[in-house]
Amino acid sequence: MSKKITVAIAGLGNRGKDAYATKQKLFTDMMEIVAIADIDPSKVEEVAKEYHIKPECCFTSAEEMMEQEQLADALFLCTQDRQHVRHAIPALHKGYDILLEKPVSPDLEECREIIKVAEECKRKVVVCHVLRYTPYYMKLKEILDSKVIGEIVSVQASESVGYYHQAHSFVRGNWRNSEETSPMILQKCCHDMDILLWLTGKGCKSISSYGSLNYFKKENAPEGATLRCLEGCKVKDCCPYDAEKIYITENPFGVARGNTRWPNNVLDLHPSVETITEALKKGPYGRCVFHCDNNVVDHQVINLLMEDNTTVSFTMCAFTKDNVRDIKIMGTMGEIVGNMESNLIRIMPFGKETMTIDVRNNVNPLSGHGGGDEGIIKEFLELLIENREQNANGSITTLEKSVESHYIALGAERSRLEGGRPVTVEEMRGV
Repeated sequence: MSKKITVAIAGLGNRGKDAYATKQKLFTDMMEIVAIADIDPSKVEEVAKEYHIKPECCFTSAEEMMEQEQLADALFLCTQDRQHVRHAIPALHKGYDILLEKPVSPDLEECREIIKVAEECKRKVVVCHVLRYTPYYMKLKEILDSKVIGEIVSVQASESVGYYHQAHSFVRGNWRNSEETSPMILQKCCHDMDILLWLTGKGCKSISSYGSLNYFKKENAPEGATLRCLEGCKVKDCCPYDAEKIYITENPFGVARGNTRWPNNVLDLHPSVETITEALKKGPYGRCVFHCDNNVVDHQVINLLMEDNTTVSFTMCAFTKDNVRDIKIMGTMGEIVGNMESNLIRIMPFGKETMTIDVRNNVNPLSGHGGGDEGIIKEFLELLIENREQNANGSITTLEKSVESHYIALGAERSRLEGGRPVTVEEMRGV
């Protein structure tokens, strides 16, 4: 490579610090982190030490960073959902190309605004729809494009959120309240809406959706439940959502079992039994799941009518043991069944032998999202180094194409809130 891309990172949470900054160790000849910003000084201090960042390039907020002249070639923007566009606009004007954590924004006007400003500034913006960059979905796309199952007529897809992930992120955690962040279907599943558009190669015409917050609310608290799990709760032994079980004592996430990574590193920068216990006593992650200020759904279904009148159905549900994505694609000449966790794809052409493809050997087990976190960083860096154009139909897709997933997810939320009314994509685009 003839050029190394300098990178500024705004937001040192799980994505900025743990998913993206760590990729400098993999791509040492392609990227160098030169500036960082976060409201938590301990995170800034640790990341600065690890990546040898000068004190004058360490900032207490994205706003403070944006007050400076351009500090790097690219900005990894990993702040909170409702801050993204507010931080991205000045960055684009300063000349940064941006790797933007999803979702772009829960506000449709902001989605439209960032497209306009990026075009005016002639800057590249890549949204972190990391599923496009996984070996599993790339192989699935290759198979579909080969037409081995003919033309796609219908798709059934699901995201099993996992009971522990729902409790951590969407009941106790950062994305529990849509007024503060985003509707869950946007925050969690704009990934899925994007990948379904890409895999099928089709546009969406209209959306209908149903779902609710069914279980994680005060009226469902069992008798004897306390406001916090460590306050003598009388039902903790039979409660799978007990915070002590999830974060301390049980596999696979308990810190007492040796796990110091996600989700424990969200509670404390250096997780131990002592620090996690203290976090559960005082912080939001120690609250009873029935006594939080959450309002996002715990289950939702979406039906998509595509522009050629083919159909897609999608289910998101909290009440699953594992966090996994499944898909069944039905075509005129056969069907395909895939599971992202196993990385197995079964191709069943009509009247022929079933073929099974295992893509596990192509997945780095240390990389998040089935290899997608590593893949998107590599593709983004190569995009800038080679000065390539983004391709609406490729893995490094355009901002406009990425926002299509937001129109669908926000359309699904509008439909859900209005009793399942069909919502057109044109309506969401403002056309």
